[in-house]
Formats: sequence, structure tokens, C-alpha cells
Amino acid sequence: MSSSLHPGADTVGGTRRRRRGPRTWLAVLPLVLFAGVFFGLPLTALLLGAVTRTEPAGPGAPEGATTVLTGDHLALSLQGPYLGSLLGSVQLSALTALLGGVLGVLVAQAVVTSRSRALRTAALTASGVLANFGGVPLAFAFIATLGISGVVTQLGDLGALGWDLYSFTGLTVVYLYFLIPLMVLVTVPALDGLRPQWREAARNAGATRWQFWRYVGLPVLAPSLLGGLVLLFGTAFAAHATAAALVGGSVPLVTLKIADALSGNVLTGQENVALALGLDMILVAALVMAVYLPLTRRSARWLR
Repeated sequence: MSSSLHPGADTVGGTRRRRRGPRTWLAVLPLVLFAGVFFGLPLTALLLGAVTRTEPAGPGAPEGATTVLTGDHLALSLQGPYLGSLLGSVQLSALTALLGGVLGVLVAQAVVTSRSRALRTAALTASGVLANFGGVPLAFAFIATLGISGVVTQLGDLGALGWDLYSFTGLTVVYLYFLIPLMVLVTVPALDGLRPQWREAARNAGATRWQFWRYVGLPVLAPSLLGGLVLLFGTAFAAHATAAALVGGSVPLVTLKIADALSGNVLTGQENVALALGLDMILVAALVMAVYLPLTRRSARWLR
């Protein structure tokens, strides 16, 4: 029996497991180098800039400028308008993630339960395109349709109803344009993973449709749904180009505040504060990923 096994494999508990040799790690080496250069170096520069300050040369420092550690940048990033922009981004991301998640699940359920294969293909294809459509083109499209002089605004006289695209509400609508399709892409595989045998067993046991979703469907889908909400939150939290082209500085967002600090639009010499704000964003993103990854692993175990 042992002679039939691959020389690079062994058995554990009756299952076959391949041993990882040096060639396996060599195959991963290009990815490691890519991540180290394009992610590690910028992250290192950001960390150093966020916690250091360069003091110019003076009478007491004839050897030249010196770099010292400081926590002033991080403290300033959590005060005043900087803190307001961070909270504004969290508020916008949480609201759009919740709305996009609910609407995306409803659309995904309609796609999964539809008997039309053409409708399913069209919906998933459109979701894949719209989920990646953003930035300045998306902002221009909404300005042309729902702006002050937009086609839909003029036809429906939305200005008289208090509609303002260049506001927190308008930005929420724009973000939903790409967050809802993203939730559809995340949720459809999870809904497909609900086995028909579970529905049949619940029906044979006398359970209603509501009871099936209450005690079987939603508990199984909960990790995937929560993971989708976390993914939507992170996507909205990191978005910059669409908000910059649409609202400028009228809505306080941390990405816009970072751009202003780096370009010196408000105060000069605030580059390190911008790096500190970037570090704050990384910490929020790390917290989001710490929630997202365990949820996706748990859902994968249920829906295999």
C-alpha cells in the first residue's frame, strides 16, 4: 500500500497529505517580493512619517537636521476637523454598507430564485461591471443625471423636493451604485450553497418558509452576510476619487482630508499629519479584516 503513494506524500488519519518542499516556497517567492516592495515599503514609510518629526538645523544643532520620535501627529489626527473627517467616513461607510447589504441580498435572492438563466447571467455580469465602476467617471455620470442641471433632476423637479447631489445624502446614493452590485456578487454563491435537502427536510418536518429562514437559512448565511457587510464597509471607507470629484470638501471624509493635507490646501507642513491619518485608516482596515476573514472561513465550512 505504501509503495503506491507519492514519495512526497504521507497519510494522516486515512487521508493523503502532500509534503511541502522547498519548491513550493520558491513558487510563492515572487508574490512575497511583490508584496514586500509595493506594500511593505510604502507602509514602512507611512509608519515612520507618522511617528517622527524632522527638526531643522539651528545654533544648538550644528550637525544638521535631526529626526526625533513624536506622537504629536497621531494625537493631532484624532482631534478637531481630522477626527470629524474620520468619524464622517465611518458614518458614511456604515450607512452605505447597511443599505447596500440589505438591498444587495434582496437582489441576490431574486437572481437565485429566478428560473431564467439569461436573467441570472445578465444580473451577475452587470454586477461585476458596476461593482468596479467608480471614480471620476461615476461622479460625472451622476452629475449629468442627478446634479443641479441633471436630466433626471430637471424632469422630476427634484430640486424643489430638497434633493442635493452634493451632500451626504447624495454621496450615499452614489456609493450604493457600486456597493449593491458588490453585495450581489458576494451573496449569490452563499445563497447557491443552501442545499435543497435542507428545505425539503424543513418542509417534511412541518416548518413554514419563515421558520426555515429563521432557524436554518439565516444562521447558515449569517457569516457570509456579515462578511459581505464588512467588505462593503471597507470599500466605502477607502473610496476617494468619487467623493473628491463630487463633493470636494463639503462632506468631511478622511480620504479628502488626507489629500488636502498632502497638497497643502489648508495648512502647509501637514504632510506627517496626513500620514498619521493614513495610519488611522490602516488600523480601521485591519480591524475590518480581522472580522471579515474568520467570517468567510466559517461560512466556507457550512456551504461546501
